[in-house]
Amino acid sequence: MLPEGMVYLDGNSLGPMPKVVPDHLSGMLTDEWGALLIKGWNAAGWMEQPTRVGDLVGRLIGAPGGSVVMGDTLSIKVYQGVAAGLKMRPERRVILSDTGNFPTDLYMVEGLINTLDQGYELRTVAPEEVAGAITQEVAVVMLTQVDYRTGRMHDMAAITAQAHAQGAVMLWDLAHSAGAVPVDLAGSNAEMAVGCTYKYLNGGPGAPAFIYVRPDLADTVEPALSGWLGHSAPFDFALHYAPGGGIERMRVGTPPVMQMSALEAALRLWDDVDMDALRAASIALQEQFIEEVEARIPALDLVSPRDPNVRGSQVSFRFEHGYAAMQALIAQDVIGDFRAPDIMRFGFTPLYIDAHDVRIAVDRLVKVMDEKLWDDPKYRMRGRVT
Repeated sequence: MLPEGMVYLDGNSLGPMPKVVPDHLSGMLTDEWGALLIKGWNAAGWMEQPTRVGDLVGRLIGAPGGSVVMGDTLSIKVYQGVAAGLKMRPERRVILSDTGNFPTDLYMVEGLINTLDQGYELRTVAPEEVAGAITQEVAVVMLTQVDYRTGRMHDMAAITAQAHAQGAVMLWDLAHSAGAVPVDLAGSNAEMAVGCTYKYLNGGPGAPAFIYVRPDLADTVEPALSGWLGHSAPFDFALHYAPGGGIERMRVGTPPVMQMSALEAALRLWDDVDMDALRAASIALQEQFIEEVEARIPALDLVSPRDPNVRGSQVSFRFEHGYAAMQALIAQDVIGDFRAPDIMRFGFTPLYIDAHDVRIAVDRLVKVMDEKLWDDPKYRMRGRVT
């Protein structure tokens, strides 16, 4: 559902609401919460929802059934995953990431390191230096597959193989991958992965995150956050924690049923989507956008990789006054976003964007730049969200 006349190039940050969600959510509120009340945990399957929805996500990221569970936020899942990885390599003290990682992932690792206070080190290198920086000191390699600023994409299989060659645990953040590019977690053999569902998966603002654990590790991995619903028998109310079986042990708190119901409805739309075809369509739209922008707006500099095979589903351009220019473009009903210090970012989601939309977006961007609409004080005032 998009407002009439809007070109939405920000599904890489918050996906639009699928048309099926309002009726589905209304039915859940009326027929489940309204009519069943607390009986809904059993009668409506609320308690099983995190693993049921996890399987819907799993099929989009190449994960086998029963290896993905939903709940909490991505930050929480990063914390769980890194902590579990450190437990798997107790003799090592380095967590390796890169400078292109989403900052909150790094913040969570810093917080974990401070909490443990056992001499752990977060080591960050340039994205292109990751493979060479994986040594036998490294306990966990934690990377976001697609760079949130530029769209640069890591080679999941190659880096995972390098991590394993050095005895490290591999943890992938798929926030900008799930629903955007084909992912083969099982084929990569990575130990763990995490991600969010409010971007390309259209789960809505605050939609729950997911965590994947490789099936052979699921019964032994230590979840770190030993929450009530990760217990093997939560309604026995034992005083001490006993981890649940398999991926269930990675649950923490009570699932957000309304938000997860919206996500479940949104994910059903993927039943007939071929990820390879979606990827091909995304690349075609990106290539069209890049070609037209470079031909018509020389003031913008491409910062995304030129090779579409190493780029996710977004394109970023650099402009000194990028924030103001993006605000002026938004006022023209083309929605992208800005990432500091000077990056204008555009997402391409073929489920609701086509070549005509790209032409409209470029025309309006040309207007913003040629007429210097960005040079208006009202567009320079920073909001809390950029």
